[in-house]
Amino acid sequence: MATKNKKYLRIFWLILLVPAFSLLVLVGLVSVGAFGTLPSFEELENPRSNLASVVYSSDGKTLGKFYAENRVNVNYTEISPYVTHALVATEDARFYSHSGVDLRGLFRVLVRTVIGGDQSGGGGSTLSQQLAKMLFPREGKKNKLKMAVRKVKEWVIAARLERQYTKDEILTMYLNKFDFINTAVGIKSAAKIYFDTTPDSLKIQQAAMLVGMAKNPALFNPARRPDTTLQRRNVVMNQMVKYGYLSQAAYDSLKKLPLDLIFQPEDHNEGLATYFREYLRDNFLADWIRKNPKPDGTAYNLYKDGLKIYTTINSHMQRYAEEAVSEHMTELQKKFFRDCKQKRNAPFAYNVSKKEIEEILNSSMRRSDRYHILKLSGLSETEIEKNFDTPTAMTIYTLNGERDTVLSPRDSIRYYKGFLQTGFISMDPHTGYVKAWVGGINYKNFKYDHAKVGRRQVGSTFKAFVYALAIQEGYSPCYQVPVVKVCIDLPTKKQWCPDNSAGDEKYENKPITLQRALALSINYVSAYLMKQFGPQAVVDFSRRVGITSPIDVVPSICLGTPEVSVMEMVNAYATFANKGTWTQAVFVTRIEDKNGRVLADFSPKTEEVMNEEKAYIMLGLLKGVVQYGTGYALTISPFNFKNAIVGKTGTTQNNSDGWFMGLTPDLVSGCWVGGEDRAVHFTSMAEGQGATMALPIWGLYMKKVYADKSLHISQGDFERPAKKISVELDCKKFDEAGGTESGSGPEAE
Repeated sequence: MATKNKKYLRIFWLILLVPAFSLLVLVGLVSVGAFGTLPSFEELENPRSNLASVVYSSDGKTLGKFYAENRVNVNYTEISPYVTHALVATEDARFYSHSGVDLRGLFRVLVRTVIGGDQSGGGGSTLSQQLAKMLFPREGKKNKLKMAVRKVKEWVIAARLERQYTKDEILTMYLNKFDFINTAVGIKSAAKIYFDTTPDSLKIQQAAMLVGMAKNPALFNPARRPDTTLQRRNVVMNQMVKYGYLSQAAYDSLKKLPLDLIFQPEDHNEGLATYFREYLRDNFLADWIRKNPKPDGTAYNLYKDGLKIYTTINSHMQRYAEEAVSEHMTELQKKFFRDCKQKRNAPFAYNVSKKEIEEILNSSMRRSDRYHILKLSGLSETEIEKNFDTPTAMTIYTLNGERDTVLSPRDSIRYYKGFLQTGFISMDPHTGYVKAWVGGINYKNFKYDHAKVGRRQVGSTFKAFVYALAIQEGYSPCYQVPVVKVCIDLPTKKQWCPDNSAGDEKYENKPITLQRALALSINYVSAYLMKQFGPQAVVDFSRRVGITSPIDVVPSICLGTPEVSVMEMVNAYATFANKGTWTQAVFVTRIEDKNGRVLADFSPKTEEVMNEEKAYIMLGLLKGVVQYGTGYALTISPFNFKNAIVGKTGTTQNNSDGWFMGLTPDLVSGCWVGGEDRAVHFTSMAEGQGATMALPIWGLYMKKVYADKSLHISQGDFERPAKKISVELDCKKFDEAGGTESGSGPEAE
């Protein structure tokens, strides 16, 4: 009997010790790399991770991110203790007492993973093991032996992580790495996307919901399965009660609360400053990355290296600009749709031929993504055209949101041509900092940027440079010119003799001051000044104030034929508000790496174009535009501005382009409005001029800016030079008297 007992005892110890010894041998072999390499010390110290690059506004708000994974790391102190308490209580109750592997859960893991073949990892994985799995992912499905080896590798990595990092650091790494789905990678993105808050401000029930997702994010997806997620959230809070992180009374109250999601998945098509962010990504940063490699010679990866891009955009002013564009353009578009009902070629103008319309549509078709995809797939031109003429289900943009419909791709092109577009830039004239940037009416559906990239004919806004040249050459605002037709000889031996605009006939054959002529945008006077100086002098002056777009050296530029971007025009006009010094527009101040090391600083270039007195005189000249000229609408309802504003409207031929440039002491802002194609425009001048199309956006924006006292935008007057001004600035008496100011011509200077 004793012998038999000894035999059973030996068998018992063999059954108990052999697996244990085998496991120890396996652990030892894995540790020395017998079954493949393990992460090195350096890899454990700096595990690979994809960090989103973040774009910050000047007031510290996140404007957007560029990412492969939408993840921005936070420190332990930036995470609410509710999150870490919920995580430990639910996922690893003995987290603070083990060293990476929970021996009490070991047997359960062996049974479920090795014997049962459950590749989910069983219920014994510690947070350290889960972190090891996230940092060094498994490679596909394996057999039971390979799964056992992989599991042991995770134990070894977890133990090494425990030696390398503190418990708080491990919790932080876990929360920074976990994918909460819906583009929310890491606790910072999750807090923002699901609750529009920060990790340190998460409430108990919010923290419990996010931690509950750790079990199975797809199953406990609050955006798709709110009821299931709510139940899971309450399970997490119950665990917090069980382990002393939450009182029973608090749980009984909190479990009754709804999820209260503020779900806003981050999308490059949405959010503030979409056009600006795209220009930043595709132009500015792409160029900077190409020219500035890392110390090791490799290129920075905008989507993985966690760059921090600090911009000059003010989030408040950006929002006001976007709101102003939305408010005005919605109403303007309704007017344009009504105007289109009168056109046989809608949305194209009545005088556009069917052949021209076909050319416009075909050109747009060939520029489309659809065309390029069909071309690459091997279709012939005939087959592609048939595809574009075949009705198909699609979602289209409307003033009331997106709508499902059936249209042929060609008809959809024509439909989208009927939307008027806009570009708006606002900048600080003293620093050159761009404060707001709106490139169109809806980035998701109209990607082209009309603020910086697009160039359109500037109309009468270009006249300011002609007049500034005159001031520079000694003319005064009150110098009078007879309103008569002016002809300028051309190199072709022909003459250029521009007409006045409709309605200006009452001023013809009468003397008028430069101030009133600019305020009323009289073409004859602009032509007179052009004849005095010649087109090359005007081009040279425009270059000095920052206009870089191509300009033909021809007399007609004095009426605004050049095609220029909104950014260039705003930057140029800012020279007048900055005491005659041109300051280069800047929209990025610095770039840092993920650790906060400054990689680049940016500051504007400057150049004195006019002296302070001449610049101030130019402001006086432009004041007439708002006081009694084409910008007078700003002084009456609904704007009722009483403060100092100078500006200039602009309208091109056929009302194809409407402009307004507005200057105040602290802000210079400019706006363009028009159709994507010049053939799309209002029929009447009343609705198609710059004062109607563009000026209201400036007015709405500035009303919002002035109402926000935190911005400290001055409503005072422009600073007058200390030196006495040598010419008269108030020219009303000369216009009313019809006389001429003594000594006001260039000779007086």
